[in-house]
Amino acid sequence: MQQLWAPWRMEFIEGKKESGCVFCRILKEKTDRENLVLKRTPECFVILNKYPYNNAHLMVVPNEHTNDFVALKPGALNEMGRLAQAATKILQEVVRPEGFNTGMNLGHAAGAGIREHLHLHIVPRWVGDTNFLPVVGLTKSMPQHLLDSYDSLVDHFRRLS
Repeated sequence: MQQLWAPWRMEFIEGKKESGCVFCRILKEKTDRENLVLKRTPECFVILNKYPYNNAHLMVVPNEHTNDFVALKPGALNEMGRLAQAATKILQEVVRPEGFNTGMNLGHAAGAGIREHLHLHIVPRWVGDTNFLPVVGLTKSMPQHLLDSYDSLVDHFRRLS
């Protein structure tokens, strides 16, 4: 029997909620591995989702603190697109998913977990990753630890120009 282990979910469920913007805090700090930051650019950064839907679930986050996608500056918008494209290519090479979900949850009604700072999700998907376990058992199996995911991806992101 395999053991299901995703202790980071309980931290999210039971843990104290951080005051202020988590993305702005991470942007100021320089502890990239601890904060799961894979790449920093002048306009954006790429980060592993600390509470992922699937292995290697990434987010592209503008450095500017905003939740208004329409008002996002052209440079940040272009950089988000460039990083999302590069991240998708890296994930194709490293984790070899069979598909992706990408997008933003803008506002409470759309399901945004962090409403004050927009971010673009890139979620690798595999056929069968939504099977009986999450549907019937309300349990998600994560086969790789977050820091192992980080370590397998970070060198690929460092090589991006």
